[in-house]
Amino acid sequence: MTEKEAIFARHSVRQFRDVPIEKEKVCRLNEIIDECNSKSGLNFQLIINDSECFDTFLAHYGKFSNAKNYIALVGKKSTENLDELCGYYGQKIVLAAQMLGLNTCWVAGTYGKGKCKADILSGEKIVCVIAVGYGENQGRERKSRPLEKLCNVDEQNMPAWFKDGMEAAMKAPTALNQQKFYITLDGENVTFRAKHVPLAKLDLGIVKYNFEVGSGKSVR
Repeated sequence: MTEKEAIFARHSVRQFRDVPIEKEKVCRLNEIIDECNSKSGLNFQLIINDSECFDTFLAHYGKFSNAKNYIALVGKKSTENLDELCGYYGQKIVLAAQMLGLNTCWVAGTYGKGKCKADILSGEKIVCVIAVGYGENQGRERKSRPLEKLCNVDEQNMPAWFKDGMEAAMKAPTALNQQKFYITLDGENVTFRAKHVPLAKLDLGIVKYNFEVGSGKSVR
């Protein structure tokens, strides 16, 4: 499976099987996390077999079950565009997990921050977590807003690479599936804008990563 294939195969999963992630897959995830941390200056951490982080009322309300493994997205509070960076590099890890045969779910509010086992240093904060494991199922596809509502180019006049990028961006997970982003093409230049809603910057980072994979162009 390629990264592009993973974008279209991956759906959010909240119910996991009580099956441990194999040691070699844990090692591979940690390798990818280390690569992301090295490039970004973030402090992402993979936490394995922690049943407490999702043992909260909100997690049960959100219908999480057997969510024992997660990636804590941690970074310095002073980092410029921290939320966007977490979204961008977090999505890289999400797609890598999908390619390993694992399932994931972005989680911003329905977990116990105080119960998270991540090592958060002075001056750092946890932005969100990504639950990871073997899903009870492969999740389901979410309805997307029309393409013309998400960018400034008519579909018939789009360059092929931009259309590929938009199709990948439309598959990006966003808070409450709101897709509060807008992508503008001006010549060869692509710009991204997030509306002023909660988690918009995190979502924008996820969208940017998907767009880059789909289009084959670096836009950051």
